Amino acid sequence: MKKVALWSVAEVSRWLNEEGMQEYSEPFRNVDGHALLQLSQTDFQRPPLSLVSSDGGQQLLERVETLRIEHHIEAHKNGHANGHAVRETDSLTSSVAGGDGGASGAGKTGKRNGMVNGFHKDLVQIPMPEPTRTQFPAEWGKTAVALFYAICCFVSTTIMISVVHERVPSKEESPPLPDKFFDFFDRVEWAFSICEVNGIILVCLWLLQWTLLKYKSIVGRRFFFIVGTLYLYRCITMYVTTLPVPGMHFKCSPKLFGDWEAQMRRVMKMIAGGGLTITGSHSMCGDYLYSGHTVMLTLTYLFIKEYSPKRFWWYHWACWLLCAVGIFCILLAHDHYTIDVVVAYFITTRLFWWYHTMANQQVLKEPSPSNFFSRAWWHRFFYYLEENIQGIVPRNYQVPYLWRPWQWGHVKYTRIDSE
Repeated sequence: MKKVALWSVAEVSRWLNEEGMQEYSEPFRNVDGHALLQLSQTDFQRPPLSLVSSDGGQQLLERVETLRIEHHIEAHKNGHANGHAVRETDSLTSSVAGGDGGASGAGKTGKRNGMVNGFHKDLVQIPMPEPTRTQFPAEWGKTAVALFYAICCFVSTTIMISVVHERVPSKEESPPLPDKFFDFFDRVEWAFSICEVNGIILVCLWLLQWTLLKYKSIVGRRFFFIVGTLYLYRCITMYVTTLPVPGMHFKCSPKLFGDWEAQMRRVMKMIAGGGLTITGSHSMCGDYLYSGHTVMLTLTYLFIKEYSPKRFWWYHWACWLLCAVGIFCILLAHDHYTIDVVVAYFITTRLFWWYHTMANQQVLKEPSPSNFFSRAWWHRFFYYLEENIQGIVPRNYQVPYLWRPWQWGHVKYTRIDSE
């Protein structure tokens, strides 16, 4: 095996690929074997290495320490072999050159300068790196729990829509409430379809982006928890306050007056259609406070922006435009009151920001008298999901596992700046 100190730049790059640390290939493009062995913790405290990994380079440093041990063993072994050869050569030389003294010296071969059989008896202490737990464990079981929670909240909200629909007053008895936006903008019939198309595009973009994330299990359970909690809040608000329809154009399904079997069929139809009007699955009224469409438009944009490279500004602006146009079209279609949209935007953004602030600060995860975030009713569930996550989750991407057979055995990683 070639000595590590003699590795070329290409051999260092090949070693990084074999160790599954391809994200370091770019900053190490001019690093050879000797420079690799000189790597230390301080190198990861300044760019460009400080931008590659949020774990301070611990995983790479452990592998480099292993290389140092192997290099030390190889050098130690070669040093003993060469030293033994030199001593025997010196012994023979002195025997020939010394004449009679050489004859007497020839008999003195029992000791070789403190060495037994040509080797030192001293023990060599080789430090072995302690195995450390990864900062970002996958924990797919917790992701499954968060998914189950989100599904339960979504189903509960759909059932509540069916319940609230039965008590919505008719538009003849309770006309739409006055709304300033409706005073300034006349209704556009096709606007709500634009909103739902934009929402579908954003959801598809987010799902595609999520499949490419390296830490998709962590990000996935964050999304499931937040969207589930938002729909749980919506389930409560629409039940406690039932608003009249926002416009006379609404054509609500007939009331079933306690026919639970028919109501369950209606609920299943709505779930199958994703709660969208363009699929023909949503024809019930009463789910106004607050807007579920605004929740999905805002939340998908926030996750897309948070977990994508900051240099993709054009991608962020395109998604923001889809979100903004979709929200404006909700109001333009007169399918929600302005207060529905405002409350939905406020609750969605605050819950997203609070959750990620707590997740990124270790001190805010621990319950304490000075940590008011720990008084939230969902803090125990949050702590269960985030207790083993150490630090900010990097924006690292990789080829999904199911796509790897088409990559001819090569997996490529992309380094993403986390600043």
